[in-house]
Amino acid sequence: MPQPSSEAARLFGERVRDERLRLGLSQDEVAHLAGMNVSNYGKIERGIGNPVLHTIVRLGTVLGVDPAVFVTGIGADALPPLLEAFSAADFVDERRRRLGRG
Repeated sequence: MPQPSSEAARLFGERVRDERLRLGLSQDEVAHLAGMNVSNYGKIERGIGNPVLHTIVRLGTVLGVDPAVFVTGIGADALPPLLEAFSAADFVDERRRRLGRG
């Protein structure tokens, strides 16, 4: 069985699943209400899917929660590592340095 793509995806899927179970709905029912394929919905719950914003909002609407519930507290440390990661501040500092203004 595939492993979650990241800790963020695992947490997101777990939160979606918890809301679905709280309502006593099946994966098929939630997928249908959200206009999704049930296999894609299942991937989200297992943390191997990476839903787009519209899907996140639809799932929140269907499950009757603010979509923010699904992502609250999930930070960059829960994402897969990048080969090189720079913040916007790092970028601005480097640009200033290269332009001789810093």
